[in-house]
Amino acid sequence: MGLLKGLLGARNLLLVIFVPLLLLPLPVLHPSSEAACAYVLIVTAVYWVSEAVPLGAAALVPAFLYPFFGVLRSSEVAAEYFKNTTLLLVGVICVAAAVEKWNLHKRIALRMVMMAGAKPGMLLLCFMCCTTLLSMWLSNTSTTAMVMPIVEAVLQELVSAEDEQLVAGSSSAEEAEPISLDVNNSQPSLELIFVNEDTSTADFTSLMQNKNVNGVPRITNPVKAANPQGKKEHRSQEKPLVLIPGPRNQELNRKYKSQHDQMICKCLSLSISYAATIGGLTTIIGTSTSLIFLEHFNNQYPAAEVVNFGTWFLFSFPISLIMLVVSWFWMHWLFLGCNFRETCSLSKKKKTKREEVSEKRIQEEYEKLGAISYPEMVTGFFFILMTVLWFTREPGFVPGWDSFFEKKGYRTDATVSVFLGFLLFLIPAKKPCFGKKSDGQNREPSLGIEPIITWKDFQKTMPWEIVILVGGGYALASGSKTSGLSTWIGHQMLSLSGLPPWAVTLLACILVSIVTEFVSNPATITIFLPILCSLSETLHINPLYTLIPVTMCISFAVMLPVGNPPNAIVFSYGHCQIKDMVKAGLGVNVIGLVIVMVAINTWGVSLFHLDTYPAWAKVSNITDQA
Repeated sequence: MGLLKGLLGARNLLLVIFVPLLLLPLPVLHPSSEAACAYVLIVTAVYWVSEAVPLGAAALVPAFLYPFFGVLRSSEVAAEYFKNTTLLLVGVICVAAAVEKWNLHKRIALRMVMMAGAKPGMLLLCFMCCTTLLSMWLSNTSTTAMVMPIVEAVLQELVSAEDEQLVAGSSSAEEAEPISLDVNNSQPSLELIFVNEDTSTADFTSLMQNKNVNGVPRITNPVKAANPQGKKEHRSQEKPLVLIPGPRNQELNRKYKSQHDQMICKCLSLSISYAATIGGLTTIIGTSTSLIFLEHFNNQYPAAEVVNFGTWFLFSFPISLIMLVVSWFWMHWLFLGCNFRETCSLSKKKKTKREEVSEKRIQEEYEKLGAISYPEMVTGFFFILMTVLWFTREPGFVPGWDSFFEKKGYRTDATVSVFLGFLLFLIPAKKPCFGKKSDGQNREPSLGIEPIITWKDFQKTMPWEIVILVGGGYALASGSKTSGLSTWIGHQMLSLSGLPPWAVTLLACILVSIVTEFVSNPATITIFLPILCSLSETLHINPLYTLIPVTMCISFAVMLPVGNPPNAIVFSYGHCQIKDMVKAGLGVNVIGLVIVMVAINTWGVSLFHLDTYPAWAKVSNITDQA
């Protein structure tokens, strides 16, 4: 028995050692570049799927195995680990670090919630819109970690308000049986901790389990469903001052005043994770999967200049908007019922105690932020300027600002983001006072020269593990192309040539939607991209017709807590069980799949010219065969 426990404890080490040894006959018995590349690909994929080693460490496997087997030179492999997309990510992270450092995201979130009022249905819609908007520019995980504490505080105030009504006529409040989320007082029990976003979901749950609040230990039964397989986000960052619910909010067997209260808590909690996923689809920088797709596509088809920030946004924004509305209807119907008329009613009838307390709580949180500060204004300006410059570089339907330069094709979206990110290190965080003396504030001489962001702020936010992971994916793709493995895989899929293109794409989307529930998103897309490129070229389908829907569907890992970190964060608050996530997540998954398939067969056809087999794909195919 002790030996078995020892083996289980060392299973990751055994997996790392024995997987390469068991697969070694493949390149030994078949000494070819294709077999050697397949060996490296399988070993790396197993490490990624099992997470026996960190994802970033597993991505380094091609860096030493490709030169060892003679697939690529060491210098060629090294060049794959730092690409144009890495620079794009660097610039975006600079702006994201400024947004989070100066609490601009919290101001936006609270302001939108104040506009919605306290009706559960309208709160649901407003929180989803707010989360979607933030997730377009920030990572899904950080967005969820920012918004969930606000949601939790509102939920506790909603239930506390009803409890106050119940005990109002009582002679002693202590005689009332505790039925609220926080039985000691009407204020939510919240704690400030630090959450590092590149921490696995298991570590996140363990952190929450071991913390104490006001001397009261947390629950002894941790949430079992969260484990490291949920780690997948593209911006690893330390989150300062993230609010986490108190111990009573972690109990799965918590008491609610009514079934309706419980459904409200489930609905609002789950909607944050789904809205973060929807927002991540909207921009090419929204998730790591879209960044990996963009760089792989540009490497595989260098002559194709059809996918950039503007074209991706034009295609994905209607998808996100429709998904947001339909998902809101789905969540409202599933948890709040079909009373849409009452939710959307504009009548000025008297507000309930619950609504008044909830609105007051949100108003107080917003007032704590004070007036908008100079760093917030600078950050917001840079945020808007970066978006405008991305859109207008090559809009497609009119000449962009890139056409003003004599040499074309030298500037990309990364040029804009890195330039603006660089400026944030130079602009002072204190508003300059020309010709004025600082009124007795000479004791803080460094405040005037402190920039909007420092290098330390950038380091805390920059996801270096994801950078290495993405680079490993590029290296695998380059090796597959150079060795001829991708061409060989494509020829093995000729049996699918009898299916119509939409059926091939649908099957691929369904397959990755299932796989990504258990495997991290970056690993899933890195494994499938080379295969789907070869499949599209073999069947003479426009590669974008398959790659874009698959890239989007990989983000639909919303059915299990292990699917992604936002799911685990929401699940850790204890309002919902796994069956709730599966039931609601299945609906969101189907909604997303249907909308993406409709989009790629309607406006996607005219936007990307998907009805023809492009010349840039033919050139790539000829190059591979040569």
